[in-house]
Amino acid sequence: MIAVDDATPAQSLAATPCVLVVGNFDGVHLGHQAVLRQAVAHARSAGLSASVLTFDPHPAGVVGGGAPQRLTTLERRAELLSELGIERMYVRRFDAAFAAWQPERFARDLVAGALRASLVVVGENFRFGAKRAGDLTLLRALGAELGFGVQVHAVASDAHGRYSSTRARQAVVAGDLDEVRRVLGRPHALTGPVVHGDERGRTIGVPTANLDPIPELLPPYGVYAVKVDRYGDAERAFVPLAQGVTNIGVRPTVTSGVTSGRLTVETHLLDFEGDLYDARLRLHLVARLRDEKKFGSLDALKAQIARDIEGARVAVAGS
Repeated sequence: MIAVDDATPAQSLAATPCVLVVGNFDGVHLGHQAVLRQAVAHARSAGLSASVLTFDPHPAGVVGGGAPQRLTTLERRAELLSELGIERMYVRRFDAAFAAWQPERFARDLVAGALRASLVVVGENFRFGAKRAGDLTLLRALGAELGFGVQVHAVASDAHGRYSSTRARQAVVAGDLDEVRRVLGRPHALTGPVVHGDERGRTIGVPTANLDPIPELLPPYGVYAVKVDRYGDAERAFVPLAQGVTNIGVRPTVTSGVTSGRLTVETHLLDFEGDLYDARLRLHLVARLRDEKKFGSLDALKAQIARDIEGARVAVAGS
């Protein structure tokens, strides 16, 4: 299990020197994964720990035009980083005070001082310090002075372009789940607690688990085949639970009830019975089955749901 440490304020955190990879890592996409694997391999060969420095909230929300919607929560990022061999994730709160740090202070107090970096791995467009004043040339000079090396990684790509969190977000917004998988190397996932809804699904034989709130970026309204995980307290992790069909939208066929007209994310779990209220679920979006639509009757809706269930079984089996 990866260790997650609050790097705010910067203080002596690292017990031993490390290989430190710096970035936001939202999505932990295939480009991130390639760099992180290289850093882990270098750390192991050098007898160092492999660590990541990331920031929360997203810096663009403090010094840019607004933070983008998240692909992954910090919890999910830590899980994915751990799977790649990262031993520790440091989260530095990005606020106005930290944004005002000069590049020299960032390198001295945080990178070299608190985190004891022996090697710093950054992207080729990395900038740091107040008003992004620090560049790679300055980082290398500071590293030579403070005792850490600098390794710059190129941006990885495929036939469709560079891997990036922006590319992944655009694919999610477009509902292009194949493209999402090409960038992330896995399906996009949504997480949230199960809350009480109208319980209308029970009346037509398809009970649903309604998730709210969901912190990750949502795809377009529609019906999706999903794999469902449940958080287990004993395991302290999400574990596989069932296959499912998820409707994301405003349920236009249903015109009454407390959730009428509101965005809902509701999932019918296949071959599952049990009470899931207050449970935390993770939905892996395997395939988009269709757009959300209004049906002329509940019988027509039930018939379509039956087709959706069969479509979900086929999609998940082939994923």
